[in-house]
Amino acid sequence: MTATVSSPPSTGRTSSRQVTVVAAVAFVLAVASGLVAASGKVGSVERDAFHAINGLPDALRPAMWVFQLAGLLAVPLVVAVVAAAFRRWRLAAALVVLVPLKLLVEKAVVKQLVERERPGTTICHLDLDCANFRDVPVRGLSFVSGHAIIAWAVATLLWAALPGRWRWPAVAIATLNAVARVYLGAHNPLDVVGGGAIGVALGALLALAFGLTRSIDPDPSTDSGANVELPQP
Repeated sequence: MTATVSSPPSTGRTSSRQVTVVAAVAFVLAVASGLVAASGKVGSVERDAFHAINGLPDALRPAMWVFQLAGLLAVPLVVAVVAAAFRRWRLAAALVVLVPLKLLVEKAVVKQLVERERPGTTICHLDLDCANFRDVPVRGLSFVSGHAIIAWAVATLLWAALPGRWRWPAVAIATLNAVARVYLGAHNPLDVVGGGAIGVALGALLALAFGLTRSIDPDPSTDSGANVELPQP
């Protein structure tokens, strides 16, 4: 005689505990980045990292220009439309809320607390021959990168909500977006690190708030559990 036992359903989502830990780590990284950048100066290590990335070949410029678009403010709304088309309503709602939340945190909080100029001012002191400034401003507040916030927040939401095979492309795009902003000369490295950390923290908090994690919003329709037959005495 045998008994049939069903294995627990697998939703493909990240657990709420994991997302909470990620949010906490990202918050600490964002604060640490802000404390360093608050001096308004760029240290030697960060300066060397900027020149290493910014000095990459011009042949990369078209690709980098495309990757930096992943940080535009409209991106979460575009992804939300796609999510809604697949009836992922909670994910779509979280992506929509991300837009005003990003603006609030970036403009009303971070840039009120930390004032650091773009590389054209902090590193090159308006000497445009000291680096490659590829159609980007050389003046203005640089910390944090709003593009990095958007790209990493979207990547975090997709990571929390989607199966593994769909997660990595979003992370790769977010990483290349951060590299692109430094390559183009728009930001110092710590700007995109801090922006990315804020993006991850916001994405994680939205994932928890909208029930995108496994323990909060299990979805029986995604049950891929297998039936296992166990022998009975």
